[in-house]
Amino acid sequence: MDVAKEEKKYLRKKMLKQRDGIPRSVRKAHSENICEQLWEVILSNKARVIHSYLTMGSEINVLPLLQRALDAGLTVVVPKTLKKRQMQNLVLTDLKNMESGVFGTYHPKDAQEYTGNYDLIVVAGLAFDKKGYRVGYGGGYYDTFLAEHLSAKKIGVSFPFQIVETAPVEEHDVELDAVLY
Repeated sequence: MDVAKEEKKYLRKKMLKQRDGIPRSVRKAHSENICEQLWEVILSNKARVIHSYLTMGSEINVLPLLQRALDAGLTVVVPKTLKKRQMQNLVLTDLKNMESGVFGTYHPKDAQEYTGNYDLIVVAGLAFDKKGYRVGYGGGYYDTFLAEHLSAKKIGVSFPFQIVETAPVEEHDVELDAVLY
């Protein structure tokens, strides 16, 4: 196994343990702050079509932002995880109408597939560097997806401790435009 893969494996384990240990109140306050920053990004970029992850576990909770975007009449698209590093992108209309997917994920039930372009893509991860590279969960889903949507503004969201000096980079990794923390 090459050095970058080993470094990513180590970072994933370390950051996940640390993130899981954040007190609920701290996670909530930081998530609210990130949602406000993201809303400002949406407004300043006049974003109309947003792709975002659906919050799981100890990730930054972006669900309030997604609801705010829906309430504002924006198109919100979320992933349905498929096998073999593929995602199907579904239009979100209601955060309450969800069903379980593979690998412990969830997605909108009976949703329409979206195949257009995005103005903004919001990405979770386990570690980010200041150049905009991220270490995800290791499935390669977002690397494939981001490479297909290079014209969209790509924003990572994290807790401050998830920012590292230099993230290990592999050939397929796509640089984000910014990381909010």
